[in-house]
Amino acid sequence: MSTRALRLGTRRSKLALAQSGQVADAVSRVTGRPVELVEITTYGDVSREQLAQIGGTGVFVTALRDALARGEVDFAVHSLKDLPTTQPEDLVLAAVPVREDPRDVIVARDALKFTDLPRGARIGTGSPRRMAQLNAYARGHGLDIETVPIRGNVDTRIGYVRDGELDAVVLAAAGLSRMGRLDDVTDFLSIDTVLPAPGQGALAIECTAANADLVAALGELDDPFTRVAVTAERSLLAALEAGCSAPVGALADLLADGQIVKEMRLRGVVGTTDGTRMVQLSTTGPVPETHDGAMALGRELAAEMLAQGAAGLMGERAQ
Repeated sequence: MSTRALRLGTRRSKLALAQSGQVADAVSRVTGRPVELVEITTYGDVSREQLAQIGGTGVFVTALRDALARGEVDFAVHSLKDLPTTQPEDLVLAAVPVREDPRDVIVARDALKFTDLPRGARIGTGSPRRMAQLNAYARGHGLDIETVPIRGNVDTRIGYVRDGELDAVVLAAAGLSRMGRLDDVTDFLSIDTVLPAPGQGALAIECTAANADLVAALGELDDPFTRVAVTAERSLLAALEAGCSAPVGALADLLADGQIVKEMRLRGVVGTTDGTRMVQLSTTGPVPETHDGAMALGRELAAEMLAQGAAGLMGERAQ
């Protein structure tokens, strides 16, 4: 491999630049080459429509993949939850590094916890998945909340709370952690309250399949446990034929006995955004040892969820 700087394609948001900068440092360590960030504007960054309206799937990814295909960048970094579940043949997911905290968090006024929010509290989120689960939890626990659709970067969303427009907003813990802003969090939402998006908290490092040397070098950053977990989660999403913006939550936990990982538990949820109807199931078994095994686990749980009526809760299924 040459010694020229590697070009890393990234979105322009503060969060994207923070996580791409961390990946750049890691890639530089394993390759011995400098890495420069190439900022790319995606459709999802410029559109002001709600993600559910513009389809969600691929809106933050396509421009980065196009830059890879044109040879303008050597590799790209995505938030894994933004990736469509179908992988293009000419591109390879070279590494899925160790996952950050996958949970969702609340940033609320007056440092309030979710369950301490006042009656009629307005909670902002752009995610139908979060809306469905927050509304279902509120319904089941006698809370009175209103979920309000919002868009914007982390600063914009937290600004709605600071300005008094909303009582709280929901964000991903991983993003705030990578930006060094966990101090803004007023409550971490339990996985039992809100299941995260498939792949939430994980990053995807992608390059062209033809660049074998770079594929091998980036593979040094891959975490096998994270990869098998997110593969199962994304397989579930794909089998439900649901896009990134569908109200689907999934998380694969690795269950350990002391220091030895014994089993994997995959949980999935689908619900209507008002929280009135939910299908939530889980399955536990040996940790899959292959990509195909992880895919099968996701498909099996999805089949059980579909048998219980999951398809009817997602609105229009992604094509």
